[in-house]
Formats: sequence, C-alpha cells, structure tokens
Amino acid sequence: MQTHGSVPAHSELERRAWKAAATVTDPEIPVLTIADLGVLRGVRVDDAGAVVADITPTYSGCPAMNMIAVSVDVALRNAGFSDVKVNTVLSPAWTTDWLTEEGRTKLKAYGIAPPQGQTGRHALFGQDDVECPHCGSHETERLAEFGSTSCKALWRCTACGEPFDYFKCH
Repeated sequence: MQTHGSVPAHSELERRAWKAAATVTDPEIPVLTIADLGVLRGVRVDDAGAVVADITPTYSGCPAMNMIAVSVDVALRNAGFSDVKVNTVLSPAWTTDWLTEEGRTKLKAYGIAPPQGQTGRHALFGQDDVECPHCGSHETERLAEFGSTSCKALWRCTACGEPFDYFKCH
C-alpha cells in the first residue's frame, strides 16, 4: 500500500481504483481532493478481491469523515468496483506535512493561508508569521483560534484589511 498522495504501483486495478478515489473532494474545502490533503492513505485489492481504501481524518472527530467515506465508496462503485471497503486509519495521525504542494497552492488560490513550514514545536505554540493569501503581506494577526472549521484559525491582514482562514499546522 502506498500512502500520502502516491499512486499505488501494485496493479492496473489498484491504479484505476486510486484514480477514482483520489477524485473525491473535501466537503469543507471543495477545491481540495482527499489526495491533495493526504487524507487518502492508500488503495489496495485485498485477498478476497475487494477494493479497500484507507483514509485518515485531519483530526480526531472531524465531522467530514463520514461524508468522505461515503463519497469514496460512491466514487469507487461509479468506477465499476462492486466490492468496496473504506477504512478509517487513525495511526499514524494525519499531519499538515501530508498536504501536497498542489494542495497548498489550491488553498492559497481559494483564499485560505496554507500551513507555514512543517509540523513540530511551532504547531503547539501557534504560528506568528502567516502570509495573507490575498495580498501576500506578512502583516497579519490571529483573531480567533478557530475559523470556519476546527482545523482552521481566523486571521486578518492589517495591510489589506481582509479576513482569512489559516489552515493550522498539526
């Protein structure tokens, strides 16, 4: 099983299943696919011939996971797979390091500041230097620890005055 946005190399069947599952978008951030997010951990064919997709939530209790699981199931069935299983995998825990570069670019274009740097100690104590996705200024301030969803914080650019979500590192 391949993880973190790479296409499985095992068989043509697994490649086709990965491609179908990877089209599913995040219901909270519809410009991102679950492959962009790194939520799609792997797709394989098990010994019984079922297509098994593994997904990992961005955080424990993420309300979007049920919708993502159903959407992966539907995408795989629409691609011609009849025996489908979708597993939620909690370990290792998802991290913003799994976001693809394409995903980070899509976030910024959508008006959400992508996570700055890699996870680590700064993720525990907040990020002080967040670039405004609208004007590129670093003259920004956090308004609230939570934005439109729990995985984002609400920030404002003091240069252009625009509020924006920042996808928190974790």
